[in-house]
Amino acid sequence: MSSAKQTIALLGDVMMSRSVSVFREPEYLRMRDLLRASDVVFANFESCVHNYLEDPQQQRNGGGSYVTTEPQLLKDLKWFGVNMVACGSGHADDYGVKGVFDTMRYLDEAEIAHAGSGRHLAEARSPAFLETATGRIALVATSGQFKGSARAGDQRYDTLGHPGVNGFRHKEVYEVDQNTLNQLREIGHRIGWEQELLRRRNQGDPEKNNSNDTYNFLGKTFRLGSKFAIKTEPNRTDLNENVRQVKYARGMADRVIASFHGHEQGGETLFTAERRSDIEDIADYTLEYGRACIDAGADIFVSHGPQSPMAVQVYNGKALLHGVGTFIFQIETMKYLPAEAYERYNLGDRATPADFIDTRYGHGTKGHAGDPLQWEQVFSVCDFEGDRLSEIRIYPIDLGHKRPRSQRGRPVPAQGEMAQRILSRIQKLSAKYDTKVDIRDGVGVVKVG
Repeated sequence: MSSAKQTIALLGDVMMSRSVSVFREPEYLRMRDLLRASDVVFANFESCVHNYLEDPQQQRNGGGSYVTTEPQLLKDLKWFGVNMVACGSGHADDYGVKGVFDTMRYLDEAEIAHAGSGRHLAEARSPAFLETATGRIALVATSGQFKGSARAGDQRYDTLGHPGVNGFRHKEVYEVDQNTLNQLREIGHRIGWEQELLRRRNQGDPEKNNSNDTYNFLGKTFRLGSKFAIKTEPNRTDLNENVRQVKYARGMADRVIASFHGHEQGGETLFTAERRSDIEDIADYTLEYGRACIDAGADIFVSHGPQSPMAVQVYNGKALLHGVGTFIFQIETMKYLPAEAYERYNLGDRATPADFIDTRYGHGTKGHAGDPLQWEQVFSVCDFEGDRLSEIRIYPIDLGHKRPRSQRGRPVPAQGEMAQRILSRIQKLSAKYDTKVDIRDGVGVVKVG
């Protein structure tokens, strides 16, 4: 690449159900202009582009929200400058396979580059490319958050692949002491779990990896450890194949972004946190994958999903963003929801989406509606000088926890104490990874090398 400067903005989750381009506050427009001045504006599109009632929504046992972005709202996304998205997250198939295809088609028509879903696993894993005046940008996007058959299937020489998302599988492991492991084995014997495993093996199920130090109990893996912990491990095939795509992207583009969406978190605060926003670390397997992507040639690894801002790390001179949180959070103003959503909360067939939201979130006391910190978010901007990352900036935003439901979920620049609180959190979490974040005029700044 030349020595020209290149700027890449990285936004978190976008769940958009209303226009965001009609507002005219000066500080809001300045934020919009800042984004549009970037060569690339990336976002995680955690929604399905679809016209309500054109097709049926999925029905899922225990399913949560079903997120719909009407096609005409993509112009609002472009109004912010967004020109590249990951579109294979947990809501990609809220309208089934057709919804996956519709989302891809509408994004193509809007000229927004996208990665993370496809007609088969090879396409879902493959990079998207964006041509800019400062170089060609590639995006490889995968998600640890997907529902059942939403994961795309691979092709064989004799069978078709299956449409879906680039789902990234992982295993959760509970580390315990020897006494606890012995107790689990005893309980497994007494409740008939050992015989159930025997019957499954006799039916042809794969052998569970039980050993002196490991025990499968009710489908969960427990392992002897030095202290109690919850660990996550990546599926090796998914890690290796996605890293292969990062290497492919490296060979075809001037800059590579690797995107990962996952709700799993990690670290010691898993044992003490009362809310998700109190957890301070991302999952082990996410971090392992992020480092592998940068080692393979990615310039930026951006994670999202925990819905709270997480650490900023400079790893081998590259940007490893542990969590950019949420950018547009209009999940409470869907116009229609499927029957299963209402049945889950024992709501009758004349209940409205407002009734569903009131019941699910306890009139603003539960879930994200009851957690102010989930409305205090950030986006990041990375500056490059030629091949070198020179600076990462973190901009705090306010999604409006105290605003009426009809108004909250739109990002505005955070001010005063809120901005300081958001940036202080990023500063604290980043220090764990030897990354210094300076706070200057309400913006977090990381100088690189």
